[in-house]
Amino acid sequence: MSPGWVSFFEAAAGAAAALAGLIFVALSVNIARILEFSHLPARAAAAMGALMLILTTSLAALAPQPARWLGGETLALTALAWLLQIDSARQSRAATRRHNRPAHEFVVEMIMSQIQMIPYAVGGVLLALGWAAGVDWLAAGAVLVFMLAVINAWVLLVEILR
Repeated sequence: MSPGWVSFFEAAAGAAAALAGLIFVALSVNIARILEFSHLPARAAAAMGALMLILTTSLAALAPQPARWLGGETLALTALAWLLQIDSARQSRAATRRHNRPAHEFVVEMIMSQIQMIPYAVGGVLLALGWAAGVDWLAAGAVLVFMLAVINAWVLLVEILR
C-alpha cells in the first residue's frame, strides 16, 4: 500500500473514533429523549456501526496482510454494519406509519443509510478478487459514511431536543 493510503487510513481511523465518541456522548446525554422515539435507538446503533466500519476497515487496511484478506474482512464487517442499517430502516418505516411522519423522511433516511454501505461492499469484492482499486472504494465509502455520520450526530445531539 502506498504511503498516501497509509496516511488516509490513519486519519480515517482517528476521525471515526472521534466521531463515534461524540455520538456515544450524545447517546449518554440524551438517552431518555432518544428512547422516547422508537426508531432512534436503531438509528444510533446504525450510526455507530457505520463508524465502526470505517474504524475497523481502516485498521485492517493498515495491517500487513494480503489484499484478498482485507477484502474478505471488509465484506464481513460491511455485512454486520449493513444489518444495523437494515434494522434502522425497518424501525424508521414502522415509526413513519405509527406516528404519521411524512413518508419522504423515511425514504431519505432509508436511501442514505443503505447507500453508504455500497462502496464498502464493492471495495471488499474488488479486494477479495485481488484488484487494488478496491482501496479507492473503501476511501469513497469512508467519506460518504463520515458525511452521514455528521447528520446522525446532529440529530442525536440537537434535533432530538426540539
